[in-house]
Amino acid sequence: MATTPNPSASYSITLSVAIDNREGTLPRVTGAISEAGGEITAIDIVGSHEEMTVREITVSARNQEHYRGIIGALTKVRGAKLLETTDRTFNMHQGGKIEQHNKHPLKTRDDLSMAYTPGVARVCMAIHDNVEKAFKYTIKANTVAVVSDGTAVLGLGDIGPEAAMPVMEGKAMLFKEFAGVDAFPICLNTKDPDEIVRAVELMAPTFGGINLEDISSPRCFEIERRLKESLNIPVFHDDQHGTAVVVIAALLNASKVTGKKISDMRVLMLGLGAAGIAVTEMLELAGVRDIIGCDRKGALHTEREDWDSLDPVKQWYAQHTNSEKRSGDPNDVIEGCDLLIGLSGPGVIRAESLAKMNDDPIVFAMANPTPEVMPEEAAPFVRIMATGRSDYPNQINNVLCFPGIFRGAMDARATKITGEMKMAAAEGIAACVPENELSEDYIIPSVFNRDVAKEVAKAVEIEAERSGVALQLEEGESATVDLPAVDRS
Repeated sequence: MATTPNPSASYSITLSVAIDNREGTLPRVTGAISEAGGEITAIDIVGSHEEMTVREITVSARNQEHYRGIIGALTKVRGAKLLETTDRTFNMHQGGKIEQHNKHPLKTRDDLSMAYTPGVARVCMAIHDNVEKAFKYTIKANTVAVVSDGTAVLGLGDIGPEAAMPVMEGKAMLFKEFAGVDAFPICLNTKDPDEIVRAVELMAPTFGGINLEDISSPRCFEIERRLKESLNIPVFHDDQHGTAVVVIAALLNASKVTGKKISDMRVLMLGLGAAGIAVTEMLELAGVRDIIGCDRKGALHTEREDWDSLDPVKQWYAQHTNSEKRSGDPNDVIEGCDLLIGLSGPGVIRAESLAKMNDDPIVFAMANPTPEVMPEEAAPFVRIMATGRSDYPNQINNVLCFPGIFRGAMDARATKITGEMKMAAAEGIAACVPENELSEDYIIPSVFNRDVAKEVAKAVEIEAERSGVALQLEEGESATVDLPAVDRS
């Protein structure tokens, strides 16, 4: 049975309505909106006249079709006239969501002579003599390129570089908001891995890190591998590794709640794209030995009929998982599993199939916006439930990882992000939920917990230095950038 989604701020509209001042008109307006399923979040008076009052009513809807229905219901109310509608999400994006600011004022000739010519020439030559000084005297030490070709954007697929820009701008906002990192969206007009790799290599001198984003599988694996080999700055494909880090963080805490040892768990992985492969690699790093992966054709193993047509990544996956060569669809192979991780699509698993799992089952159903199984349907069968959505407990969201992991890697002047650094990040996220507060509905911190990025950065920096991937700084030099102060008022 399909579950109707709740109204969301992502489909929030502001209705400018002229309402006559006769008694009862405003309640009829709000009643019509509510009966249509809209959630009123604010009502403001913006104009008042003798016979009417102009109000702006902010309403959350479920989707575009729903808010068209809300508008239709409103227009039928006697004594109310709809003047204007504003889609608040589109309004936020108007003109873009980020902008550049100067750190130093240019008010005098002296300011100009130091920031630009002639003073800047001395700084240029200092970097020319020692290129590592670019980290000290340019934006490089605190700047990340968010690079995409627009081929795998959210659940929208291949929509092109221009259409990918709003997502990359949003990513840049998150970098700045949560870790003080200046990030720039770079959307490339090519799908050729050779061209993407070369473009990133050519612009790498500007940046202290490269965040690859929304590049389709399996091309993303080759692109990331080649850039890691050719560059001496951190390269991180967030769709893969950000997801994996937060999944492991949630699992660390879920294991504490259930009392299950991670190394004893049997895991069913739904979806073997970029994220599914990376999560599997981190599960193995965390000690999981029994994993079954399913793609659109069911459980993957070395004797599946389509073996010869599988790409090399899936062949590797089959060779490293499902040792019993279980076959069938997810509802068949779920029996005896302790953990279900969904990175596939809506409704892939039937709720009643969850009853075949071992005692105290854990389900991370992360397909967005509609998970593999809805929490309401899964509730009778599972001990712990997590999704990728913000309107349910236990949201597994990459924003808990990527700002802090780049902050820590760049503060350590790390040349790469290792598996051990990713595990340290997962442990840092998990530690932000105190053990005495852990529960079935609280295994992962809120995305607005400002301590998360700091804890992740600290853990990653320590591990980078311990493992030797951090560069030695000059005496008296520091790579650390203080995180922005948090207003807790």
